[in-house]
Amino acid sequence: MDLLEALEDRAEFARRHIGPNDAEIAAMLKVVGAESLEALAAKTVPAAIAGKALDALPPPATEAEAIAELRALAAENRSDIKPLLGTGYHGTHTPPVILRNVLENPGWYTAYTPYQAEIAQGRLEALVNFQTMVTDLTGLPVANASLLDEGTAVAEAMAIAHAATRGKSDVILGADDLHPQSRAVLASRAAPLGLQVRFAAVAEIAAVVAAQKPFALVLQYPGTTGEVRDIAPEIAAVQAVGGLAIVAADPLSLCLLTPPGEMGADVVVGSTQRFGVPMGYGGPHAAYMAVKDGLKRLMPGRLVGVSIDAAGAPAMRLALQTREQHIRREKATSNICTAQVLLAVMASMYAVWHGPEGLKRIASRVNLQARLLAGAAARTGLTLRHQAFFDTIAVECGDRAPALIAAALKRGFNLARLEGGAVGISLDETVTRTDLDALAEVFAEVGGTPAPLGEAAGGIPDALARRTPFLTADVFNSHHAEHAMLRYLKRLEDKDVALNRSMIPLGSCTMKLNATAEMIPITFPGFANIHPFVPTDQAQGYLTLVRRLAGWLCDITGFAAVSLQPNAGSQGEYAGLLAIRAWHLSRGDAHRDICLIPSSAHGTNPASAVMAGMKVVVVGCDRDGNVDLDDLRAKAEQHAASLAALMVTYPSTHGVYEEAIQEICALIHAKGGKVYMDGANMNAQVGLTSPARIGADVCHLNLHKTFCIPHGGGGPGVGPIGVTAELAPFLPSHPLVAEAGPATSDTVISAAPFGSAAILPISYAYIRMMGAEGLRRATQVAILNANYIAKRLDGHFPVLYKGARGMVAHECILDCRGFQQGGGVLVEDIAKRLQDYGFHAPTMSWPVTGTLMVEPTESEPKHELDRFIEAMVAIRAEIRAVERGEADRADNPLKHAPHTAAEVMADAWPHAYSREQAAFPLPYVRAHKYWPPVKRVDNVHGDRNLICTCGPLEEYAQAHHLQAAE
Repeated sequence: MDLLEALEDRAEFARRHIGPNDAEIAAMLKVVGAESLEALAAKTVPAAIAGKALDALPPPATEAEAIAELRALAAENRSDIKPLLGTGYHGTHTPPVILRNVLENPGWYTAYTPYQAEIAQGRLEALVNFQTMVTDLTGLPVANASLLDEGTAVAEAMAIAHAATRGKSDVILGADDLHPQSRAVLASRAAPLGLQVRFAAVAEIAAVVAAQKPFALVLQYPGTTGEVRDIAPEIAAVQAVGGLAIVAADPLSLCLLTPPGEMGADVVVGSTQRFGVPMGYGGPHAAYMAVKDGLKRLMPGRLVGVSIDAAGAPAMRLALQTREQHIRREKATSNICTAQVLLAVMASMYAVWHGPEGLKRIASRVNLQARLLAGAAARTGLTLRHQAFFDTIAVECGDRAPALIAAALKRGFNLARLEGGAVGISLDETVTRTDLDALAEVFAEVGGTPAPLGEAAGGIPDALARRTPFLTADVFNSHHAEHAMLRYLKRLEDKDVALNRSMIPLGSCTMKLNATAEMIPITFPGFANIHPFVPTDQAQGYLTLVRRLAGWLCDITGFAAVSLQPNAGSQGEYAGLLAIRAWHLSRGDAHRDICLIPSSAHGTNPASAVMAGMKVVVVGCDRDGNVDLDDLRAKAEQHAASLAALMVTYPSTHGVYEEAIQEICALIHAKGGKVYMDGANMNAQVGLTSPARIGADVCHLNLHKTFCIPHGGGGPGVGPIGVTAELAPFLPSHPLVAEAGPATSDTVISAAPFGSAAILPISYAYIRMMGAEGLRRATQVAILNANYIAKRLDGHFPVLYKGARGMVAHECILDCRGFQQGGGVLVEDIAKRLQDYGFHAPTMSWPVTGTLMVEPTESEPKHELDRFIEAMVAIRAEIRAVERGEADRADNPLKHAPHTAAEVMADAWPHAYSREQAAFPLPYVRAHKYWPPVKRVDNVHGDRNLICTCGPLEEYAQAHHLQAAE
């Protein structure tokens, strides 16, 4: 046995994850001037913070072992028990064509946020489909490209309403049949902002609105116990006192119910989970938001709009980007900087696959199931709490409720225990006729009377039945045959650049390998089909996974405790700041509300600080990109009595390890504040140092960066936080699952107790297969790859910032500002020209305007780095030709990039440079040509003529040409 074990290659996965082999690493080390990876790390990481043993991590597992281990954990979750618990989570069938070609397809899950619109037209079209689906179902004109979950979407709607009413009131009222997790998130979000959340019984809403004059009213439609009622009078009541009406609505119900927009709602939110996205113990799922036209500029998150490209053809891109946190910073009304793109794509494709008639058929079948069960319950003498319902019935059982729930569990069903002795049963598309017969037997057993399925009871009142059409666009009525759907998905995928095509060298975004072995477990039924509110003895596999993963992250960060609840990096920031705020409050220091933030910080940092009830004071940076110590000392001293926290990123957003980081942390601690570390650059810390060793008190981790959860075209993400022992009592908790957090906390960040639990197996598998030494080596190679690129390009593009010993961290900033004066070439021209070479551009104009921030990650092999370097050198030669007058300042490949196949193959070629230079600038491009589907997109035109839903794009282009002719 020992001989067999000796032959097992425990480092195999790490070698496959890390791109360069030993010979390539040796060659690259020679270029950067280091003898070994250890020597390179010593030249790069300040000696004072170096050292992290990762003692608590298990030895590395093979791919087969890790998958088997996760399969065993999944088997400990009771996916054989069908959860009919409702509260916004439902069983669903993911159409196999979507499962295989979207969720399991790296062409969709490894793409980045569609900032470079020209090479993201496929995802953008899918998101326009999503927005159209939402506007059609809700009856409102504008929808965004998704939010994190329904609970946080309700909270985001609250922020919109408060901003729109300009603070005339600080009271928001909710109906008491709002989902409990939404109530909890709403209360947590309101408290730091000084807003008061109150709830009223449904029968008393109109009177309470008139008396309290809230700035918003939040309604659930249908209610959490299933009631369907006419909410138009309640909407009118809040609007009569100057408030906004927010409705949280189940989208499947809207196939049969009058849309809230037609009832006058100002904002409608909800979750599209039941549109083909597994429950996954609570996430990730795509929430939605739709608003009246006058509120569109207050809407958080991403918004995709239709515009035109340089040739006048229709093209899509992210719209209204002035809402971005990197621009608005502390003036932002939301810290949401992403969307749940992969899940929104799945939900939109579910609607494309089924079409309007298919969705109506599913909704009608679910409603009929509920009506048949209602009839069976009535025949046993049980009564219904509500006679009008869509998919959920509330059966009044009195003291027989425990017996009914136990009888259902014995037959394989989870039912909901409601207040007042009622039992809730929520039906979904996975329920079969056999299931209904078994549930009828439960009624018969408890009621003592046979209750065969027969006559239906209750349902949707005719006055509330939907009468308007929806999903009338061609895309929802064209792809119902599998060949048609398969080809549609492939056509969209081929328009985009993802990691399965080439390196995506985005600084601060860490687009690294998402290994197939890491992805396989997320579709195991034991992970996919678990409701977040099942009894915890039915989710032991998830709880074990959470405990182990949190423990490993504690070891990696050096912290005492970790919460996995935040379901995005922005939410991790927010949760960390709330923990600091709660700690100060526990000590009677409510006056400590100043948050110092360097000017180089991610834009979500100041937005999160404001949401946490803090006041932002900006600290300057010096000429080397480091925090200006003199300015920090002065401002820390000036605000010493009220200092709450410092937010700092390490390595810095300028791509260097600041030598003074421990001094910075000590300075804040001396003034009574806490240090929050933004973990965006954790990929340069793992195994070499840690936030706790550096001196931070709290740090959020982007699992979608350092720990291999794929970006999914802009989401999902996970943003857990690690904290010191004294902050651990203030980590997030959850009202429905005690195991989610400490009993000492009432802070709820996400709707689900463990956030996006379904994708935690990805990071679990990554850490499990890499082991301590693999993780350390990954960090070292990430630093090597960045320094290799910096060294190779330094003579062509100046590297803006370097550390004390001339090295960069895991990313480098290329200064492109001088090209504008010399040849009129902008950094955008370089970014668009890279598309002709088959590459996604590095991060553009952030953190310094006119620069490119490059992060290659450890996953890229040397030949891919060399290919990128060759492309950048060739582009520099094209710039030089303009600077020397050898190429026209206006008519050159940079200014007209990217070049489409239609343009290059057209009969006419109006440019002074050749078609070959345009399309095939280097020999390797010819063999692996990617054709951008559109030319450069006109963002200004799109914002002036905002169109965010499906329509005949040819008509849009024709209208533009007519407008131009006039």
